[in-house]
Amino acid sequence: MEALYLVLPLALLFSASAVGFFVWAAKNGQFDDLDTPAMRILFDENKHTKKTNPPNKTTPP
Repeated sequence: MEALYLVLPLALLFSASAVGFFVWAAKNGQFDDLDTPAMRILFDENKHTKKTNPPNKTTPP
């Protein structure tokens, strides 16, 4: 029974902090665009990068 005096306030504190972090994230726009990051993996980014020249072969002197 004495454990409830410790566990119950800790559970309430944990729950209140989780709700607080959720409200903070929602106000800062963390959940505005949920589709773009999931679709980004499907696009090939190598098409837009510059091609570099292959390394020069060194010839013996």
